[in-house]
Amino acid sequence: MSAVLEVADVFRDAESAFIARYGHALRGEQRQALRAVIRCRTAELGGHVQRCESCGQQRIQYNSCRNRHCPKCQALARAAWLQKRESELLPVPYFHMVFTLAPLALQNQRVVYGLLFQAAARTLVEIAADPRHLGAQVGCLMVLHTWGQNLMHHPHVHAIVTGGGLAPDGSRWIYGKCSHRRRPFFAPVKVLSRVFRGKFIHLLKQAFASGKLAFHGQLQPLRDPAVFEQHLSQAVRHDWVVYAKRPFSSPTCVLKYLARYTHGVAISNRRLVALHDRQVSFRYKDYADRQQSKILTLHTPEFIRRFLLHTLPRGFVRIRYYGFLANRQRNERLEHCRRLLGVTPAPAEAANEKVLHADADPREPCQRCPACQHGKLVIIEVVSPVPRLHPRRPHILTSRAAFVKLLDSS
Repeated sequence: MSAVLEVADVFRDAESAFIARYGHALRGEQRQALRAVIRCRTAELGGHVQRCESCGQQRIQYNSCRNRHCPKCQALARAAWLQKRESELLPVPYFHMVFTLAPLALQNQRVVYGLLFQAAARTLVEIAADPRHLGAQVGCLMVLHTWGQNLMHHPHVHAIVTGGGLAPDGSRWIYGKCSHRRRPFFAPVKVLSRVFRGKFIHLLKQAFASGKLAFHGQLQPLRDPAVFEQHLSQAVRHDWVVYAKRPFSSPTCVLKYLARYTHGVAISNRRLVALHDRQVSFRYKDYADRQQSKILTLHTPEFIRRFLLHTLPRGFVRIRYYGFLANRQRNERLEHCRRLLGVTPAPAEAANEKVLHADADPREPCQRCPACQHGKLVIIEVVSPVPRLHPRRPHILTSRAAFVKLLDSS
């Protein structure tokens, strides 16, 4: 076990018990994530022997799994992503909004998560284009999260939206409105909630009619169109949750805030408290109880089950861009926005060296020596992967014939 408790330690502790109980129901992506977290930065993946050019200090650095669900492999990707995004920030207010999804997503992740993105993006783009609110094309960045603080399934999208946008003809920049308290204001939350609800329900009905949704277990009755329609009718009666936070004070704050969301995983190692007797305890924030910090204890197989609920389908894109930030011609549109705002792009600063060093992959060149703090580490030897040894399984005798066959072969 590591000196500091890690998610990988919990996975190793209960891997056999978890596979025995839930292995039959795992998707390929979940099995891959389970193996990757366990093997990450261990001898199983191989590594390198590094030596400092200055002080001669040597160390073995094992390779990372680079799985997007691994808690130890996100800092490097996050720093590189933020470095690219820094040059895209504009000197305007930014709003943070959260669109929360109703049930039905767990059995249809690829379809329903995609609909969540579509509904949230269309809501923001169309309301912003309405002259009653802004009358402009805004830029949106959206990040999908599927977990709550207790690791239960809680799909929602974090959206960062520009406080202002391009005029319909692109001739000028339209600045956002202010509330009666003279704070930047995007649109009423009730309007956002009802438009989002209507768009998502419409998209969900289209997906059902085209046979893209599957229902199993307790949701099997929803295969009946009448039951499905009744379920949606009940959902429409309630306002869906769209949460709007206070606007950011500066574009720099946007970057710092994004770092918490863009490459997050279901739970980080620092939230783990204890692992004892096949039980793991971790910190969580109880939003229903005035955001009090509490400790939750779970059996380790249940912890793994909850963690793997948030394994995304293979190839699913969890960070998406809309409006004038959409991928096609993004650079040209951003340059046009800067001209209208009278600003020039600032050179992107190097990513924070401490972050890169703490989670750097040994395959990345020119790491700084942690001993002398000024020499560079160079690779002097490659360490081959060492496969993990599994205990031999005892023969299971299922019949008298199998028993006789085993005796004859001995």
